[in-house]
Amino acid sequence: MSSSKTVRKLQVLSPVPADIDIANSVEPLHISDIAKELNLSPNHYDLYGKYKAKVLLSVLDELEGSEDGYYVVVGGITPTPLGEGKSTTTVGLCQALGAFLDKKVITCLRQPSQGPTFGIKGGAAGGGYSQVIPMDEFNLHLTGDIHAITAANNLLAAAIDTRVFHESTQSDKALLNRLCPPNKEGKRSFSDIMFRRLRKLGISKTRPEDLTPQEVKKFARLDIDPESITWRRVMDVNDRFLRKITVGQGPEEKGMVRETGFDISVASEIMAVLALTTSLADMRERLGRMVIGNSKAGDPVTADDLGVGGALTVLMKDAINPTLMQTLEGTPVLVHAGPFANIAHGNSSIVADKIALKLVGPGGLVVTEAGFGADIGTEKFMNIKCRYSRLTPQCAVIVATIRALKMHGGGPEVVAGKPLDHAYITENVALVEAGCVNLAKHVSNTKAYGVNVVVAVNMFSTDTEAELNAVRNAALAAGAYDAVICTHHAHGGKGAVDLGIAVQRACENVTQQLRFLYPLDVSIKEKIEAIARSYGASGVEYSDQAEKQIEMYSRQGFTGLPICMAKTQYSFSHNAAQKGAPSGFVLPIRDVRASIGAGFIYPLVGTMSTMPGLPTRPCFYDIDLDTSTGKVIGLS
Repeated sequence: MSSSKTVRKLQVLSPVPADIDIANSVEPLHISDIAKELNLSPNHYDLYGKYKAKVLLSVLDELEGSEDGYYVVVGGITPTPLGEGKSTTTVGLCQALGAFLDKKVITCLRQPSQGPTFGIKGGAAGGGYSQVIPMDEFNLHLTGDIHAITAANNLLAAAIDTRVFHESTQSDKALLNRLCPPNKEGKRSFSDIMFRRLRKLGISKTRPEDLTPQEVKKFARLDIDPESITWRRVMDVNDRFLRKITVGQGPEEKGMVRETGFDISVASEIMAVLALTTSLADMRERLGRMVIGNSKAGDPVTADDLGVGGALTVLMKDAINPTLMQTLEGTPVLVHAGPFANIAHGNSSIVADKIALKLVGPGGLVVTEAGFGADIGTEKFMNIKCRYSRLTPQCAVIVATIRALKMHGGGPEVVAGKPLDHAYITENVALVEAGCVNLAKHVSNTKAYGVNVVVAVNMFSTDTEAELNAVRNAALAAGAYDAVICTHHAHGGKGAVDLGIAVQRACENVTQQLRFLYPLDVSIKEKIEAIARSYGASGVEYSDQAEKQIEMYSRQGFTGLPICMAKTQYSFSHNAAQKGAPSGFVLPIRDVRASIGAGFIYPLVGTMSTMPGLPTRPCFYDIDLDTSTGKVIGLS
């Protein structure tokens, strides 16, 4: 067992109780005890109740120059709609490293969206005896970061429509007079943020009255083309009826009607900015340069042009600090940012990883999770996150289940909420072996980045030894450094000790440098096509809209950015029904958007939606409150 004072010994039960019952059965330690084990003093964090704390970025400044620990990313094979236990494996691995192998370890996870929590998948705290606690706080409001993102996103949306409205009814001079009202002495002045726009326009004057009529027009009139506006409102709920809406129908809006829609909050560019920023100053610049659309002349219009970049930063000033929590076995967790991997870049924050790597130090391990399958989550971790962080991972874990491999081998459809077909709970080695083509492709793709790949087989009670051996053999044949059977869901960290040993060895024995899938200095299309080839595509087909957007972003000078594909998580291809390792397909790009503040170009593949819907029977049917104890029940 670990020498750490915070490590708890679990009393595991069989069969495994419900996740929320396990979480409620363990009394969390006060978060200051977890912080103390990491050598954090009270001036390094702000408490949010007894079990959560915001770790301040000043920790990074204090530890500057100290060495980093090992860096591990957990991805997965192409999942079923039920999920394959990637978060559970991430937590179980860290419990093994910290509670059983006496390693300094920190888990870095994304904050869950309330969309899946109340929708299909449920929460993302892990499961069984490998969880983050308190799991209800983790899965619900946490420390309010997603609410801050929602508020900031929608403030910008309101600023856009308001500016279009006011410009439509006022002269250039009237606009300038209202943007720069006189003070008590009757003098007009520019606010600080206005100088950003003046510099962008090449105007060096410092007093509004010195502007020529032409300069007044350039400065005061953004002249936003309503057809070009890409910024949408957001909320953290799955609501299909908000995918397409009409705004401006009130009589006071004088016919300023336009079609727009809502995205889920975690798809907001502000979420991506939070995840990819490296400091408060960097976040301020990123928020300010977010592009919301174009002027009628075709020039990009930014949040700073609208005068709102500073206000967005104020709304986000606490959200930039990662939240410290704990696992069931008392190991530390940093929770920060929550972008989906299918419609965003799908990784927790750079600042959380950087803080964690310094806190664990040489020989310690930081384990972070990349969303969905390695084709999207791990790919974006490497080509977007590691590019901006300049951090180098030593090991990538790929989580696989017998259930998902049988599906990829040609098994019946797996549907959330329906009982599993007989094929998934009885031995069928041939079906498993056929499905291992999916695992093999994920292993070879991930290995190409220069990291050692360890396959973690998340074992279920119905899996047989022959099936598990088939997966292990296929993983090693595909080039994995190691492949390990894990029972952390049923046994906690004890069930992932072998995985912990394999990951540690993989980190210590890495021999290659990080290699990216594509260079940044090629065209947008060349980068898209490099990613498409990694999926198995033989080519890419662009819609007229996609062609138009690529031409515009290239003209505006945004070709040097990495690519963030919005693609189904259920297949290497654009077609969720294509299982295994399809090849020779043509990947359709329906549209291309740009997240300039976050720093990536964002192609939409096929029919990908940025606002999920609710199923016939959402998870919320099971969720309630025990009013006698105040405890949440039914959360999964």
